[in-house]
Formats: sequence, C-alpha cells, structure tokens
Amino acid sequence: MADSNDSIPLHTEKIYFGGKEHHVRTRCGSVSVIVYGDQHKPALITYPDLALNHVSCFQGLFFCPEAASLLLHNFCIYHISPPGHELGAAPICPSASARCVDDLADQILEVLNFFGLGAVMCMGVTAGAYILTLFAMKYKKRVIGLILISPLFRAPSWTEWFYNKVMSNLLYFYGMCGLLKELLLQRYFSKEACGNTEVPESDIVQACRRLLDERHGSNVMQFLQAINGRPDLTSGLKRLRCRTLIFVGNSSPFHSEALHMTSKLDRRFSALVEVQACGSMVTEEQPHAMLIPMEYFFMGYGLYRLCHLSDSPRSPLSPSCISPELLSPESSEFRRNPSMSTNKTPFP
Repeated sequence: MADSNDSIPLHTEKIYFGGKEHHVRTRCGSVSVIVYGDQHKPALITYPDLALNHVSCFQGLFFCPEAASLLLHNFCIYHISPPGHELGAAPICPSASARCVDDLADQILEVLNFFGLGAVMCMGVTAGAYILTLFAMKYKKRVIGLILISPLFRAPSWTEWFYNKVMSNLLYFYGMCGLLKELLLQRYFSKEACGNTEVPESDIVQACRRLLDERHGSNVMQFLQAINGRPDLTSGLKRLRCRTLIFVGNSSPFHSEALHMTSKLDRRFSALVEVQACGSMVTEEQPHAMLIPMEYFFMGYGLYRLCHLSDSPRSPLSPSCISPELLSPESSEFRRNPSMSTNKTPFP
C-alpha cells in the first residue's frame, strides 16, 4: 500500500452540485473521489456498477429530498469512481496493466488513508457492491456497515461469464456502440423502464443512455475484465461482522444472487429488501423504496433523519422484519484517523 503522503490530490475547478473532486494517486493509478458535505462527519463511501459513476448510479437517490436529508445530515459522502469512469475521464492506455478486483479494493484503502478516515459506511451497486464486500472482508476494521444494491459475491456463472465476454468483445472492436449500451441498460433497469415498441423508455433510462456515451470503451473493458475474473466470496460471508442491508429489484438479473447472498450472511446482522417493479439499479429506478429501510438500518448506529415529513413513502420493510440485533445500538464507532486507534469518535 502506498504511503498516504505519496497520494497527491489534484483539485479541479469542477463543482458537482456542491461536491469537490479529488484525484488520489494510488499504487494502481489515480482514483477520482467527489466529496459532498462536512468532512468532520462520519464517512459514507459509494462505488458504482460497471460503466457508471456517481452521477449515473447515485443521482436519483441523492436527488430524493428525504434520502438526501437522511444521508447528508449524518454523513460526508465520498463518491469513488472505478478507474476511468469519472466525468471527463481520458482513455486508459491499452498497454496499461490490467487491474484485478483486489487492486480495486486496495485502492479504496488508500483513499481512506489519504482522507484520514477510519471505519466507514459503504454503499455499492452490483459490481461496486462486490468491490466493497471484498474490501470489508480484507479490512474488517475499516467497515462499520454495508448497503449493497443487487450485489454480486460469487464467481461468474457460465452464463454471466459468456455475457461479459460478449460485452468485452463489443468494447474491444466497437467501443460504446448501440448494442453494448442496450446490454448495459438491460443489466441496470427493469423491462418496464426500458420500454418496448408500444411504450417509450423512461426518462431515467434515456438519461443513463446519454451518460454512457461519455464512457470510453477501453476504460469500461478494464473494469469488466476485473469483475469477470472475480473469485467467489462465499466462504468469507459468515465472518463478516458489520451490519449489512441488501436491496434488490425483483426484475434484476442478479435477483437470485442477492437472495443467495442473504442466506449466507449472519441473519442477526443482515436484512434483505426486495423492491417490486424494479431492476438492479434501485438507486435510480426506485430510490424512495430505500428511504425507510435505511432509516431502520441506521437506528442501530444512533442516526436519524433531520426532519420527518408527513408524506413519507411507505416502506417495503417493517421493524418486525429485522433482527433486533440489527436495530439495537452497539459499541461500533467511527475513527477519523486510523493511526490514532485510541482516539475514537462515535456517531453523533
């Protein structure tokens, strides 16, 4: 791991709805991190799915006023983009060394060390959920909770491996072509959102399609190859001691993966929320469905929403569905500076 003093932030002039972009140098290359909020608050790390970044993967959730109230009131948000997936990213040189999933997990550790963060909350979508789960297994003391959306955790099935190989070949020969974008949109969204000959695709799908135009094929291919070569994490799930909240759309191609992952986790410290009429990217397609489950999840950390509105959406999850251990406050604490293990800052 590179020393944090070797990581040099390159502050850009771009401001993303109040967030500031940093480029943190790691031993595996530069990583874009966009920071929102008060850096004295506990940290929430996000990691997106394949070919996405914080805008295309988490904008719907953070544009939901009640979710923004819950998250920004309690956390400083650190949006980490996979290499080459940030806004305005240059193409990665084809001769650059390929990164594996362990490299991507280790990059997160270097980002945390650069910002002086101790234990953090993590939120990831599909491939991003895999990277954060791997990070939580490798560096248990640095993760206090996982929020996983349509997560991967096993090695690719033959079907997924072949599907990914087709996408990889399309990226190699044609870049971000029309067919490749269609395959990605089917990965992210439900059939209802994607539309058909009679029903037009939804606004969120159209917006995501435009954002995919900004990705460079070589950059997406590197992340795809890393994910397609991922190892199975099943054996380590029972040893996860951080609380875990899983969301999955019932139309997600990874629905069965999420159900199986839930069955392998310690049920006292995990919960599953299945969202109806939704694909993999619940953060964009049904962000309101995440609000109240996250509120219950955060109860165990002494967190709360600043103001409760009378028209709060109904939640698919009730407190009776969650293990008492998941809701009850415990001695889990955040540390701002990992080098000062005796100086601990609990949640407010």
